[in-house]
Amino acid sequence: MLAARSRWLRLTRGVSLLPTILAIQTIRSTKGTPRRPNQASRFPSSRRRLAVLGILTMGAAVQINGCARKAPAPMAPPSVSVVNVIEKDVPISGDWVATLDGFTTAQIQPEVSGYLIKQDYREGSFVRQGDVLFEVDPRPFQAILDQARGQLAQANAQLGLATINVNRDTPVAKLHAIPQSQLDNDIQTKLSTEAAVQTAQAAVEQAELNLGFTRVRSLVDGIAGIAQTQIGSLVGTGTVLTTVSEVDPIKVYFPISEQEYMRIADRIAGTVNLLSNTRSVPLELILSDGRTYSQKGKIIFADRQVDPQLGTIRIVGSFPNPGNILRPGQFGRVRTTTDVRTGALLVPQRAVTELQGNYQVATVDADNKVAVQKVTVGEKIGSMWIISNGLKPGDRVITQGLQKVGDGLIVQPVPDTAQDRMN
Repeated sequence: MLAARSRWLRLTRGVSLLPTILAIQTIRSTKGTPRRPNQASRFPSSRRRLAVLGILTMGAAVQINGCARKAPAPMAPPSVSVVNVIEKDVPISGDWVATLDGFTTAQIQPEVSGYLIKQDYREGSFVRQGDVLFEVDPRPFQAILDQARGQLAQANAQLGLATINVNRDTPVAKLHAIPQSQLDNDIQTKLSTEAAVQTAQAAVEQAELNLGFTRVRSLVDGIAGIAQTQIGSLVGTGTVLTTVSEVDPIKVYFPISEQEYMRIADRIAGTVNLLSNTRSVPLELILSDGRTYSQKGKIIFADRQVDPQLGTIRIVGSFPNPGNILRPGQFGRVRTTTDVRTGALLVPQRAVTELQGNYQVATVDADNKVAVQKVTVGEKIGSMWIISNGLKPGDRVITQGLQKVGDGLIVQPVPDTAQDRMN
């Protein structure tokens, strides 16, 4: 009896008893149903056995279907992109806003007053030193010159007469034929007329200069700007007619901090001969459209003092400007190397995340386990970031898929194929 019970328990282990219970209740209900005498049963015993067998078969099928379900397969580790931490010597560059200006800029003003009658240059064109740019009405100055020449001729005539008198009276005075005072007067008159001649000569020269000043000339080689006054205007010595700027080479002005200045001061100290200084600092110019200017520049000198309010010092550099492409007044950005960081550790900027002022990266060890580490960041070099503390050379850092990982998670690392630049 006990052996049979044990076999039954082993057979029914893990099998639901609900179908069996339903079958027993069905049998009991059919047995307890009252029947009329001599009335044949509507459910003979064979049909009751079929009903019980159907219930048991349905229960077994349900149980077998439940046992056939398998446990869900474990999820595959998330795939992330990783790069190795790079160690190399990195030049540290400074970047500042720069203003361009002519190497020499001359304001063109007339040296005489009068009416402007002609403009002899094309605005925006290149002019040479001495080229005539404007003309002032010369007629009043020509008249003054003619008058001065007439006065000079009159003075020369008086000097001739005084010379004749002195030459005639000198031997006569020696014979005491005339008083000595008469000879003295003749000599003084001659000296006076000689001074008058010199005065008249100076007046003629001044008149000639003023007549020449009616032709307003360029003082330097360079680009002539737009005329600031129109033909027919009355101009004076304080009137600015136009501006001419020497633009090859062209100057750049940019302010740098006192700390940055100290890093490059030894390379711009003692620049007496500014343009021939062999230790000048090389410069790059980034134009307003983002392009890098093809010519390299140099620092030629620093201002005499640091601005006490801003803590900056003004630096002056120059760039070759063949073709006069660069013009005064343009803005750009000047970049130069201020330091070299030896053995710097570099990671892509996209691998670094910031949280409330703290920076961190996610690294993957040899077992593909993620570790989130705090780091200290330095300068940005192109699309890379210098890491001052928290990493070591060769560490694998996650660059893509950071939103899918956490500290201690197992991942599937894949080499990052994106090209990161350092400029």
